Amino acid sequence: MKKSTGTILLIVLICSANILMFISCQNKSEKKFDKLEKMNWLLGNWKNEMAEGVLTETWTKENDSTFSGTTYFIINKKDTVHSETIILTQLNDELVYRPTVKGQNNDEPVDFKLSSESEISFSFENPKHDYPQKIVYKKINETNLVATISGIQQGKQSQESYPMKKK
Repeated sequence: MKKSTGTILLIVLICSANILMFISCQNKSEKKFDKLEKMNWLLGNWKNEMAEGVLTETWTKENDSTFSGTTYFIINKKDTVHSETIILTQLNDELVYRPTVKGQNNDEPVDFKLSSESEISFSFENPKHDYPQKIVYKKINETNLVATISGIQQGKQSQESYPMKKK
């Protein structure tokens, strides 16, 4: 009788420990990608029609830790003069913006690390990159954002802003 009571107690303790570990791991995974989740407002199709051409940016959620983006600047309704792919990923507690621009940096990605954040704005920086050194996304409202690139270009401070509307 004592042997079976001890066995039952041991089984209960093991099961309790497993349940606690499961709950603990579950809570951690729910908050694991919290920085990326704050940027859910970025998901979707964005567009800016200018006299020079049309800028489009599309963001999709690949998985819990990664968004992917594509950017195109098209002139004359058919000529793509700029294109890039972007990976926005949370690696541990760090958010990384990783663009690959066709024809630049040997077509290799460049990492920009999160430097500041709020509920409506995210800044990414790479001081070693030629230009830009800083990329900022700012949510204006549910259907409008402004993407800004800035830094030193040809020895002078430079900044370009791209307002976009959600399609």
